Amino acid sequence: MVSLNMVKSMAKQEYNENSIKILEGLDAVRKRPGMYIGSTDKRGMHHLIWEIVDNGIDEVINGYGNYIKIILEKDGSITIADNGRGVPVGMHASGKSTPEVIYTILHAGGKFEEGGYKVSGGLHGVGASVVNALSSWMVVTIYRDGKISQIKFKDGGKVDSKLKEIGKTNKTGTIVQFMPDKEIFKNCNFSFTTICERMQESAFLNPNLTVEVIDVEDNLSAKYHYETGLTAFVEYVNEGHKALHKVVQFNNVRNRIDVAIALQYTDTYNEQILSFVNDVKTGDGGSHEVGFKSGLTKAFNEYAKNNNIVKGNSSLTGDDLREGLSAIISVRIPEDILQFEGQTKGKLGTPEAKQAVEQVIYENLKFYLEENKEIAKTILEKADKSRQAREAARKARESVRKGDKTKNNRERIISEKLAKATSKEYSKNELFLVEGDSAGGSAKSYRDREHQAILPLRGKVLNTEKASSNDIENNAELRLIEYAIGAGLGQDFDVKESNYGKVIIMTDADVDGSHIQILLITFFYKFMRPLIENGMLYIATPPLYSVETGAKGIKEYIATDEELEEKKKTLKGNYKLQRFKGLGEMNADELYETTMSPKNRRLIRVTLSDAALAEKRIHTLMGDEVAPRKAWINENVDFTLEDDFRK
Repeated sequence: MVSLNMVKSMAKQEYNENSIKILEGLDAVRKRPGMYIGSTDKRGMHHLIWEIVDNGIDEVINGYGNYIKIILEKDGSITIADNGRGVPVGMHASGKSTPEVIYTILHAGGKFEEGGYKVSGGLHGVGASVVNALSSWMVVTIYRDGKISQIKFKDGGKVDSKLKEIGKTNKTGTIVQFMPDKEIFKNCNFSFTTICERMQESAFLNPNLTVEVIDVEDNLSAKYHYETGLTAFVEYVNEGHKALHKVVQFNNVRNRIDVAIALQYTDTYNEQILSFVNDVKTGDGGSHEVGFKSGLTKAFNEYAKNNNIVKGNSSLTGDDLREGLSAIISVRIPEDILQFEGQTKGKLGTPEAKQAVEQVIYENLKFYLEENKEIAKTILEKADKSRQAREAARKARESVRKGDKTKNNRERIISEKLAKATSKEYSKNELFLVEGDSAGGSAKSYRDREHQAILPLRGKVLNTEKASSNDIENNAELRLIEYAIGAGLGQDFDVKESNYGKVIIMTDADVDGSHIQILLITFFYKFMRPLIENGMLYIATPPLYSVETGAKGIKEYIATDEELEEKKKTLKGNYKLQRFKGLGEMNADELYETTMSPKNRRLIRVTLSDAALAEKRIHTLMGDEVAPRKAWINENVDFTLEDDFRK
């Protein structure tokens, strides 16, 4: 894994009350929490944990501490403990105790002053104070300088009990316990599974770290420690897939940047590249990913030409060479040259990182291929098959454009099922994938014909978790979807060629409908992932109920059981309640007004925030192994007496 010698030597400076610099006060956090943590839903509430955990991770990165414990308490609060150096407890230049400054002043932290941290994973340096501002109470206990000190806060950051010594100790570290404010985070609870997934990732990235997660209420616990670091991470990502070779890991320092790379090829068709900077995931890639791709392509093509695997001046493209590749890139960059693009910190901009990563992957991979010729041959043969498939697809597209029999057959297949939109403004057009001919017929008869296209689907489509492009071409329903969207398939998919700006899955609100949704999402994730990455895939949410009130029978539609219970509190006199069992039960005008009309409908956008987790979840839920799927469902799905799977 990544060598910490460099960052340790840079971090061995004084970290005390003089390291803390105040940039501004803690204004407006409670008024606009979304500006600081993204949202006030479940994701935003978990972000509070990550802000505190990141402080402990920064200690580990800089050579202090090796253990983090997270406890979900019975009362709904959470405790996060680390064995780092402990927060400084001396008086700050402002006249307040340093812990009070850190936990009540925005932008107060060791990441803003020389001597605190040289390599830091904290995204904004505002974490501790923001968490306090969004909590009904917080208790911070500090083990440092032979003393146990404690400070308490309440009501969003007000000091409840000033810093005081409560005991003696020979340990170091910081314990933060807080209760998220229920007025801000309504109907939200911490998820043991979500926390475990994030903490497991941190353990992969730091082989000297042990993370423990405990759920007191449900009596659950998990502990993560991986001595092989990134190698174990790649093995985890590829679990359940056939690997073509053992995981390869490279570690080097270039331009003061500590680079670690682990990679492995499997018999799959997707590439999976996950990158991190100072332990923060860079979901939008950046200069380090650009350097990795460039170095990998260069090393393989040089080897192929030197060994007469590729003839003449032809070469394999990066897309060909990355088919079936899983790779983890982890770089540690000193603060003085660290640059991100945009406010989200999801894309690395540091120019030095491109050169550093490109050198490391090129030099090490070139040597590895020479030493492992059979593995090199296997990977290059796979890449060459990808090239052949890509060229065949290109020729097929050209023949369609020229108007041969392929085009005529394609048009015939589409015209028989698809009700097209008339507009040529493709970005404004919508394709509805509708469950069943009955609902499809209603949708076709009552729609915005200019911008809305309807494609009825017959039954459940193929589970594509392990499918190839040939499997798709041989499946009538999926081939129809491919033809309708018109942007290709797999690595040949070009989102700019899509005939629709939105693809909307519209199914019944029951178990079968949910299964169809999952099957279709799996297909799009595996073979048209840019649709998801560009925010073009949606799920329609038809109402569950209609309520008629008054003498004139005024009808109102209710989306969920929770909304129905709230509505019942306001209903007076006689009313008529109808439960929709399927889209086919609705009149055509009802279906349009409630589920298709942009004025009234509710759409859920399918997003991809964590590619590794998505790949793992799809394999768990859609793969062949029953035990992992059953375990996940039992842990994450709450069944009620209303769930009847016999129907």
